[in-house]
Amino acid sequence: MRIIVIGDGKVGSTLIERLSKEDHDIVVVDTNPKVIENAVNSYDVMGVVGNGASYTILKEAEADKADIIIAATNSDELNILACLVAKKIGAKHTIARVRSPEYSKQLLFLKNELGLSMVINPEYETAAEIYRILRFPSAIKLDVFCKGKVEMAEVQIGDNSILDNVRLIDLYDKIKVKVIIGAVQRGEDVFIPKGNFVIKNNDIIHITASHRDLSEFLKVLGIYKEKLKNIMIIGGGKIAYYLATMLSETNMNVAIVEIDEKRCIELSETLPKARIVYGNGTDQMLLAEEGIYDADAVIPLMGIDEENIILSLYANKQNVPKTITKINNSSLVELLGTINTGSIVSPRKVTADRIVRYARALQNSEGSMVNTLYRIVNNRAEALEFLITDNSLPVLHTPLKDLKFKQNILVACIIRNNKLIYPVGKDTIEVGDNVIIISPAEQYIKEFQDIME
Repeated sequence: MRIIVIGDGKVGSTLIERLSKEDHDIVVVDTNPKVIENAVNSYDVMGVVGNGASYTILKEAEADKADIIIAATNSDELNILACLVAKKIGAKHTIARVRSPEYSKQLLFLKNELGLSMVINPEYETAAEIYRILRFPSAIKLDVFCKGKVEMAEVQIGDNSILDNVRLIDLYDKIKVKVIIGAVQRGEDVFIPKGNFVIKNNDIIHITASHRDLSEFLKVLGIYKEKLKNIMIIGGGKIAYYLATMLSETNMNVAIVEIDEKRCIELSETLPKARIVYGNGTDQMLLAEEGIYDADAVIPLMGIDEENIILSLYANKQNVPKTITKINNSSLVELLGTINTGSIVSPRKVTADRIVRYARALQNSEGSMVNTLYRIVNNRAEALEFLITDNSLPVLHTPLKDLKFKQNILVACIIRNNKLIYPVGKDTIEVGDNVIIISPAEQYIKEFQDIME
C-alpha cells in the first residue's frame, strides 16, 4: 500500500520504522529538511519537505494515490486539516493523531461528519493500558482480545517456582488450570513454545486465558496480587488526566503530584475525586509526606524518561507493590528488561500498534479480518486476533494437528459462540470463530492464510 506519514516525531518515526519493514510504499512529510534526510537515509522511504496540511505539498506527495494518510504532527488542528485536505484530493483512508481532551470528546463528529477514518489519542490509549494493568496488578502487561473475553498477561516466574522444569504438555496435570503459554522470554532468547518446551525459573511468560482462569493460574503460582487501593501518579499531564478520570469510576484513591501550580488548579477543577499535590515529584521528602510508603502503586508520568525510571526504582526500593513507568525511548525499554522496574508503557508503541493493526486490516482478503494486534516480548513477537468470515478458507473444518503451519506459529485461543476454546490437536477452525495466533514479529502476518506453509 502507499502510505503517507505527516510528521516524523516520536509517533511518526515509530510508524515509519514499522510500516517500511512491511513492504509498503512510504512517503514522509515534515517541515524539517534534516528530519526528512535522516528518514530517507535510514529507511526505504521517500521524503517531501513542507507543511503536511498544504494542498501543494500533499499533491507533491501524491496524496491522490495514497491508501492511507497518517497525520502525526504535534498540532491537533494541523493533523485534522491535513486529513481533510488529503481526503478531498483523493486519499482513501485518513488517520489523525488528536491529543487534546476537548477534541477527544468529539471523536464521533470527527469521524462521521468530517470523514476521518480513524482518530487516535496516544495519551488516552496509554492511560487505558495503564488502567488495565492496575485492574490486574499481577501482570507486567495485560492485553485483551475479543472485547475482553480473553486476556494475555505477561508475568515473570520466580525462583523455586512449581513450574520449574515442567513441560507445557504436562502443565494442566501439574496445576489443574487451563491456560495457553504463547511466548516465553529467557534472557535474550524468545520462544514461541511447543508442547515439549520446558519452563524454567525466572522465565517471563505470556499467558492466554479467560480472566477467571488467569487469576486461578497466578494464585496457584503464588504471584497473584489483590486489587490495589492507593495510587500515586507523578506528573499531571494528559495521561494522568485520562487515567485519573478512568480511576474515578473505581474505589481506588488517586493522588497526583504536579510541579506546575496552574496545572494543579486545572486538575483540581476537572478531577474532584483525586487529591492534587503541588510539588516536585522527584523530591523524596515530598513523596514521603504524601504517602509513597503506603502506596499500592506508583506511576511516574513525567516528560523525561530517565526521571520516570529513577522514580520507579526508588518506589521499588520503598517496597511499593506495583510500579508502572512511562517510557518513549525504545532503546531504554529494551535496557530496562534487564532490571526490575515493574511494568513499562510506551505511548508511541501503543499508538503504532493501533495504526499498524488498521493498516493490516485493510490488506485482509474477504476471508478473514484482523480485529486486534499487539506487539509482545519487546516487539519480537505479535499476538493477532482474526475473525474468520469466509466458508471457503482451506484451513476450515480440519483438525489443527493436520494443518501445516509456518514455523513458530501458535494458535493460542479460539472463541466460538462466546465460548473460549483452549485448542488441542483435534480442534478445528470454523466460520465465525475469533482466532488468536502468536507469530514472530518479522513474519508480518496480514491475513489468516499467511500462517500456513
